Amino acid sequence: MDNFVFNANPGRVLFGSGTVARLGEEVASLNAERVLVLSTPEQADMASGIAAQLGTRVAAVFSNAQMHTPVEVTRDALHVVEQAKADLVLSVGGGSTTGLGKAIAWRTDLPQIVVPTTYAGSEATPILGETEAGRKTTRSDPRILPEVIVYDVDLTLTLPVAMSVTSGINAIAHAAEALYARDANPIVSMMAEEGISSIVRGLPRLTTNAQDREARTQLLYGAWLCGVCLGSVGMALHHKLCHTLGGMFNLPHAPMHTAVLPHALRYNADSAPAAMARLSRAMGFADPAVGLFEFAARLGATMSLKGLGMPENAVEAAVTEAMANPYWNPRPLEKGALTTLLERAFAGDAPWG
Repeated sequence: MDNFVFNANPGRVLFGSGTVARLGEEVASLNAERVLVLSTPEQADMASGIAAQLGTRVAAVFSNAQMHTPVEVTRDALHVVEQAKADLVLSVGGGSTTGLGKAIAWRTDLPQIVVPTTYAGSEATPILGETEAGRKTTRSDPRILPEVIVYDVDLTLTLPVAMSVTSGINAIAHAAEALYARDANPIVSMMAEEGISSIVRGLPRLTTNAQDREARTQLLYGAWLCGVCLGSVGMALHHKLCHTLGGMFNLPHAPMHTAVLPHALRYNADSAPAAMARLSRAMGFADPAVGLFEFAARLGATMSLKGLGMPENAVEAAVTEAMANPYWNPRPLEKGALTTLLERAFAGDAPWG
């Protein structure tokens, strides 16, 4: 076995069904008395219900979290933090809400509790991605990592199947790139395989029963493991492309990751054979890139960036932006190959080769 370094991120995780009932205990353990509850507009009712459960501990509710964490929304939320004299941020929802909570915590060092309702996985990371003026940037800082995550399977039972599929494949992207990360290690790789396998096993079951509790448990467990991978090692080409596309064109986050990931895997396949072997084992597909593309399409995901709102004739600009400040990647970034990658993803064609 090669030498390796493993940094474990601190944090407390509650996992199961009905765990949201323990939120009061978790708030008290952090000595908080003025909680700011965050959500997107779509999940305002759920956030209000949780706020009612916490009673007088809640100082305010802000239900305008937005995709890709725009800095102008964070400024609005910080104004509420100040007015409410909040001493803890409670994020209820998916990656958009978690991102807003992290953005607040990075600027204020307030403690965070996250109640995920999707399979985004970002709650398990000290990474923040923010968008300003059409550009998405990321940073990592210990202040960004939530103190407590409360995973409650019950809150995922009503997540629509279409959103579950793309959210689950978004989680797979974190683990897939962890397998060929520059700082990959056997502990994270073990979690990556388990997380991917859990999601691939769980997603098809939702097509026959969207409230299959066992499948939902598998998916939430897998998403947590994939999120830990994202927070433990560096990411590569896939995440750089998605940050570029999300910042430039405001594409829907999880569907965009779903459409791009098979192509990024194909790009890196020959340069990361050990990772591809692990992916093949975890997914059960002989060819991880083609197998994942077909798997996602079979479950109803939109595999065309054009279908997700990417403008015509935008590939060249996206390639230029992605290459301007690239992440490390096992295969060097080549303009021609990246152009082919994004052209095929734009059209919804299967990965080449």
